[in-house]
Amino acid sequence: MTIKIAMVGAGSIGFTRTLLRDILAVPELADTTFAFTDISEQNLEMVRQLCEREIVASKLPAKIVTTTDRRAAIAESDYVISTIRQGGLAAFQSDIDIPLKYGVDQCVGDTLCAGGLMYAQRTIPALLDFCTDIREVAKPGALFLNYSNPMAMNVWACNQYGGVKTIGLCHGVQGAHWQITQCIELWAHKEGLLKEDEHLHRRDVDVIAAGINHQTWFVKVQWRGMDMLPRLLELFEAHPKFPQTEKVRIDVLRRFGYYSTESNGHLSEYLPWYRKRVNEIPQWIDLSSWINGETGGYLRVCTEGRNWFETDFPNWLKEDPQPITAARRSEEHGSYIIEALETGRIYRGHFNIVNQNHITNLPNGCVIEIPGYVDKNGINMPVVGDLPLACAATCSASVRVQQMGMEAAVHGDVTLLKQAMLHDPLVGAVCNPEEVWQLTDEMLVAQAQWLPQYQAAIPQAQARLEAAVQNGTRVKTVETEGAARLHVKTVEEMASNRAEAQANASATDKGKMTKIS
Repeated sequence: MTIKIAMVGAGSIGFTRTLLRDILAVPELADTTFAFTDISEQNLEMVRQLCEREIVASKLPAKIVTTTDRRAAIAESDYVISTIRQGGLAAFQSDIDIPLKYGVDQCVGDTLCAGGLMYAQRTIPALLDFCTDIREVAKPGALFLNYSNPMAMNVWACNQYGGVKTIGLCHGVQGAHWQITQCIELWAHKEGLLKEDEHLHRRDVDVIAAGINHQTWFVKVQWRGMDMLPRLLELFEAHPKFPQTEKVRIDVLRRFGYYSTESNGHLSEYLPWYRKRVNEIPQWIDLSSWINGETGGYLRVCTEGRNWFETDFPNWLKEDPQPITAARRSEEHGSYIIEALETGRIYRGHFNIVNQNHITNLPNGCVIEIPGYVDKNGINMPVVGDLPLACAATCSASVRVQQMGMEAAVHGDVTLLKQAMLHDPLVGAVCNPEEVWQLTDEMLVAQAQWLPQYQAAIPQAQARLEAAVQNGTRVKTVETEGAARLHVKTVEEMASNRAEAQANASATDKGKMTKIS
């Protein structure tokens, strides 16, 4: 079968090459046409060369076309995949650095908090433009698969205002599922329930996770018919590594009774309790890996990764291309959804969709992450019912922030954006209302070039900041690198970080997700 898949933001080597390999690992999809589009011709050309070498080496009939004309790429597509980072690393830097001046210390800053809210303001207008193209020139019923963060706000806007069926995809559930599996395996070995050389795959452990993206909770965990939920705290505390690297997640598990899907660093910035006091932040994070809570950790890793992409590209071309095989297929949902829709093979995963009484104690219309099944008939999402009350309360607070942030992005509403910032759990725990107002104005001014919907409002934001300086009401800010920042100063340290990233990429190829969405 011949299908066309448009990949928007294809200049990103990680997602693009992974998703292409995954899709072409399905025999029926071997003749897929990929339309790569990006704003950078240079990045597109580098990614095209790397991907085409693997297609040729694997003797597959797939084709790649590249263009900076997004509409042309989307034309006649069966599927459209977005992996964009609107504003690139320059905007991302301000997402981290400006809030830090006001005491808001983020590890990732791409989903909620000040950074995530501003990321939505940049990304949602772009995605709505993509939706216009999909409605007008893609094949009827084309499915939009979104990997771009902030996931929930983006998917919410595309479904409500873009007029395109949009599914959000993330690998947080898979990563946490592997952690739970590791804990059960260690316990089972100690209890004599597994032989010494016997290992578990996450498929062996049945789970249901439900909530909102990056705040999804494992509400069911079973192994060999045993309910493992009551044992999870004991198992995580007994793990040789997790008590050091997952301090926030284990503390939440201790107090809530449910394990969260997202990394320690991510979870710490979505809640009002762990990063609000500078002197307490270090006790909740671990610097052995950025994902465990390093201040601006994801920004650092992305910046280094982009530098490696540019400098290492000639070396990659000298290496033998890797064959595309089913054994190297990742656990990213995208290829499995496409395979199921095209072939009828059933796939079960966790997807981000619009809530329509699926989670009964979260608002209808918001975007939730729950289990779903895909086959020739489409994407089918069962009813989960009520979340446990503490989990629902945490998600509900974030949902209303997401709703205000999404509406602000669509309508260019400065007041609503400030109210979203004010109600954000971590921002609200750290900043008083005037600090929130000035923080938001400063971020609007700094990111003006990526905010078309705010063009009339940004000069007013600049004027307010200048007036505050003149009349002595400008709030006090601090110059700091953050309470949990890893200082990478030497070539040896850079090489060590690079080796770690390459090891993580290798683990990802084996299906154990280590990168972040």
